[in-house]
Amino acid sequence: MIDHISLRVTDFARAKAFYVAALAPLGYTALMEFPGMLGLGIDGKPDFWLTEAPATTPTHIAFRARSRALVKAFHDAAIAAGGKDNGAPGPRKEYHPNYFGAFVSDPDGHNIEAVVHTTE
Repeated sequence: MIDHISLRVTDFARAKAFYVAALAPLGYTALMEFPGMLGLGIDGKPDFWLTEAPATTPTHIAFRARSRALVKAFHDAAIAAGGKDNGAPGPRKEYHPNYFGAFVSDPDGHNIEAVVHTTE
């Protein structure tokens, strides 16, 4: 089990604004902040960290959602916060029959996903 992960971002203020807005539908809030670092999480536990760095290599991170409606809400919030569509909310049967996800590129080009694995 992963306890926490850190994502490198080139513009801390821009990334902070993006992730606070994009992850709000999934229940994430900003919980802890240091210069150039922000910990977001649920229920008081920061498990997703942003760390300012001079350069980044794009990566993929998927956040678990509790429903298909929340996957859609994540996608809408991320686009409104400046993300770029990288896969509209919908089923991804090539992964498995109940996979429902949405993908957004963040301001640094990271591929951020929200996914639910159950039917509704």
